[in-house]
Amino acid sequence: MRKICVFTGSRAEYGLLYWVMRFIQDDPDLQLQVLVTGAHLSDRLGATYRQIEADGFQIDVKVSMNLENDSGAGLATAMGEEMAGVAKALDDLQPDIFVILGDRYEAFAAAATAMMLRLPIAHIHGGEATEGQIDEAIRHSITKMSHLHFAAAEEYRNRIIQLGEDPKRVFTVGAPGLDHIENTVFMDRKSLSESIGFELKGDVFLITYHPPTLDKNAPSVNALIDALDAFPDVCIVFTKANADMGGQAVNERLAEYVAQHTGRMILTSSLGQLRYLSLVNEAQVVIGNSSSGLIEVPSIGTPTINIGDRQQGRLRAVSVIDCEDSRDGIRTAIKTAQSDGMQTKAAKCNSPYGKGGASKAVVNIIKAADLDGILVKSFHDLEVVG
Repeated sequence: MRKICVFTGSRAEYGLLYWVMRFIQDDPDLQLQVLVTGAHLSDRLGATYRQIEADGFQIDVKVSMNLENDSGAGLATAMGEEMAGVAKALDDLQPDIFVILGDRYEAFAAAATAMMLRLPIAHIHGGEATEGQIDEAIRHSITKMSHLHFAAAEEYRNRIIQLGEDPKRVFTVGAPGLDHIENTVFMDRKSLSESIGFELKGDVFLITYHPPTLDKNAPSVNALIDALDAFPDVCIVFTKANADMGGQAVNERLAEYVAQHTGRMILTSSLGQLRYLSLVNEAQVVIGNSSSGLIEVPSIGTPTINIGDRQQGRLRAVSVIDCEDSRDGIRTAIKTAQSDGMQTKAAKCNSPYGKGGASKAVVNIIKAADLDGILVKSFHDLEVVG
């Protein structure tokens, strides 16, 4: 029985991995191992490991890391703590393959540890570009430490090969997060309101704003707040920023703002995939700078407002409106998203990230992969023209 260890360090990452984990768990020839760390274990950030357990997955190991200090030095120290814990966990679990998704610092620390333990790594969502984040460098670094690659689009597969990876080990499968949309019956507005303890009335904005991680002089969340003041009749659901540099400051400012508008706004640590996607379905507009606004939201048919350059470089559907991180830029974008033309365009758009089925494809490839000699990688040179 092949042992597959799946790593997760944040709510968003777990949501994308859910169906990969489910298909591994349901396969009689595979053994699922689950390694949890990062924000999942933080009470301040929602203790989202409980959602993993509620979904029926057994967590084999919880690796603690101190996320109270979200400065660069604080998170670098936390990564060191994580690496020590992951090293012991993987040494105990002895998986055949280690599965990592994405580009966060927790994933980088886990991949580096697995590399030192000489474990084959399967990496999902490589080859993408997010030029406004430190994740850009992390993602490509994980690619070079990995042995099986699962790209969300052909353009991203080509970029992974450009990084020197063997084309025979690079697969275009689409985005696993879309499998949730294909397999989920959305909650209606009444049930959703009861579930989050907040009545959804009239038009709804769903907002997730993360701090840019490369620009030390980047605008604060205040530009977004100033822009929202122009829409006093809209019901707003904020989800907290993740455990990035500056995330605590964003969450504290949002908490102050929501407290001034009790009854019309709510700030939640985590919604889980069912409630989040159901809210996307109910929302008039999804606003912020999260990758979900580009990857999952267009497949539901809701317009996305993408603020600033955090996601610069990623493929976009026609339902995504890019705007600068300023009050006027965000206000103009919201009015465009609310227009009948954009609402109709969003409802009919096609996602560049596929139509579902990625999770099953990932598991089938991992199950059949020949692991003999997989750790030894030759750099795949591209033919130079001219």
